[in-house]
Amino acid sequence: MSSFGIGMRSSTLALCLALGPCLLGQEGDMAERLFSSGGRAYATKAYPEAIETWNQLLQAAPRSPFAAQALMALARHQLEVEKKPEAALPFLDRVKVEFLKTPYAAEAMLLRGKILASRSSTPLELKEALAEFNRVVDLYPDSPAVQEARFQMGSAFFLQAQWGRALQNFTELLRLDPATPLACKAQLRFAETLDIMGDTTGCLRALQALRNQRPQAPESAEAAWRIDLIVKQRFLKPALHSQGPWPDGRAKWLKTPTLLATGPEGELYLYQDDLDRAFRLQGGQLVQTGPAAKDAKAMLITPAGELWLVTSKFGVVKADNPQPTESPAQAPTGAFMDGWGNVWLGDAKTESIAILPPSGGARAVAANPTALAPIRGGGAVVASDASRTLLFLDGNGKTTLSVPYGQGLPAPFKYVLAIASDPCGHVAALVDGDFEGVVLWGPDGAVLRAATYKTLGITGRFRSLALDRQGGIILADRSHDTLYRLD
Repeated sequence: MSSFGIGMRSSTLALCLALGPCLLGQEGDMAERLFSSGGRAYATKAYPEAIETWNQLLQAAPRSPFAAQALMALARHQLEVEKKPEAALPFLDRVKVEFLKTPYAAEAMLLRGKILASRSSTPLELKEALAEFNRVVDLYPDSPAVQEARFQMGSAFFLQAQWGRALQNFTELLRLDPATPLACKAQLRFAETLDIMGDTTGCLRALQALRNQRPQAPESAEAAWRIDLIVKQRFLKPALHSQGPWPDGRAKWLKTPTLLATGPEGELYLYQDDLDRAFRLQGGQLVQTGPAAKDAKAMLITPAGELWLVTSKFGVVKADNPQPTESPAQAPTGAFMDGWGNVWLGDAKTESIAILPPSGGARAVAANPTALAPIRGGGAVVASDASRTLLFLDGNGKTTLSVPYGQGLPAPFKYVLAIASDPCGHVAALVDGDFEGVVLWGPDGAVLRAATYKTLGITGRFRSLALDRQGGIILADRSHDTLYRLD
């Protein structure tokens, strides 16, 4: 090889070495400009332009830190704008694999875990989501994502009834940063977990601490009414008395009220049989809501406040032009939607409860339900006249507590006509038999308050009830077209 050729190659190599950092710098500058350009377009809701720009960035500089940010932005777009959580997962998976050593991987794992948790329909399906949250905590202990990962883990363990592990994660979150907005939510869940474990005093102490430390937080207001409700129902236990026709003494103002239910914010819903419609009580006035349905046997209020009706013919009715559901109950005895989006539908004919996931399919729980209502943690309380017991079920339909009818009362009862619950775990029922009236139980199945219609001084045909957030019990009297409030 000639000295000229060697010289040329040496010069070329020297030039490449000299230009290398410059070229890499230019690539980095271009990646940043592409990411910023996509962000500008996205801010003005020019989504196609933003997506095209970010995809161009991924092709031009696939290993740039800005590529990781583009992948996260594309994932959030699918999740928040397109409302397609499944379409976000491939972008998050790329961040996990290609940018594992960057802070963006922690964010991707956290978001991926939240998506997996949101599509779970039973506590058992949370396993994969929990694995993602654990990775965030283990691999990125200094990441800001750890705080929410702790909250998500605590919430998942709460739904799995793993109370000790739930408390551990909520406690760790509060230790990491007691001032974070998530801390208030964690403290509420912490208090509720203590209550479920039977530590009512610890629950009240945690709720009061939340009120003292963060008085302006929305969670402080919730803590306040929970304190008042728990103290009233479990410690003071005042004798039930009737306030008469309610609200404000109004009588004979309805058209055969047959069903009552309480919404997620404590609002009262009622179904009037003569009108085939449901209404929300708002400011003392009735506001029509939900679909029309003849002979509704149950009302179902979703966590978003949407009202559905249940009939023998169509099952769950969501619109004014109903179509039969996948598994309509032949003899509906009650219905509700749990925190997973599953509809629990009692059927006296089949002597079972059908659990209908939002994704379709159904599974049956043998419970012979006369009436049912939701309880915290995702389960149900079921009255079974056949066995004369109240059954407390967990989120998988497994019985965790069985309470014989009439236990703790001066006289037994044989039938439950209606049942209701509140967010603090209290359960109330209209009962018939030697004891004819109203009974209120605590989360542990112990009778807290009870009264017969005779001692209350009221008569009528009572077939439904609801619990309000002040500890009152609302009764619907279909004979006199009236509501009564017991307090």
